[in-house]
Amino acid sequence: MSDQDTKDFGAENLSDKSRMIPSLPPYDMDDQLLPREPRSAWCCLAWTLLVVTMNSLVFFMNLLLMFIIFTIVLLPTIVVVYFGFQCHSQVLHSAARYCRSILDDNSSSALIILGFVIMSPLIVVAMAIYCSLARRLRLFMCFQPYSRAVYKGVKWRWYEQGGLCSCTKGWNTQVKAWV
Repeated sequence: MSDQDTKDFGAENLSDKSRMIPSLPPYDMDDQLLPREPRSAWCCLAWTLLVVTMNSLVFFMNLLLMFIIFTIVLLPTIVVVYFGFQCHSQVLHSAARYCRSILDDNSSSALIILGFVIMSPLIVVAMAIYCSLARRLRLFMCFQPYSRAVYKGVKWRWYEQGGLCSCTKGWNTQVKAWV
């Protein structure tokens, strides 16, 4: 096309980026979009059990980590509410010395209320700690896709991304998230 033809179409208003011809995306044989070879029925069943077992282990590891973090962060609330219920005369009414000498019913009620009031912010703090730790350790990258069991040649996620769950890969400090 000559300069005269581009002026006829009003191309003088177009930026340099719009004049560029888009190139084809790089073609990588490892990430091919061609149909993959399916596994046999027994092999697919065995790989399915392996993938389900691995994903279940990763799920329970995440659940255990969440339980540990929530237990540590919510420990003050648990202790305060426990002592409030233990020393209140209409709930458990313990015969412990501190219940008779220090905590009466009004103090026990105050402990129960205080425990439930500080629970909400501590739950938010615990969830923020868990989310930041899970993001930093890339725990959700450990889940394997089901296509790993169905087709041959699908790579493990941690193999592609540099280590187990890509923990060895450098952390991106530019990503910010608000909780």
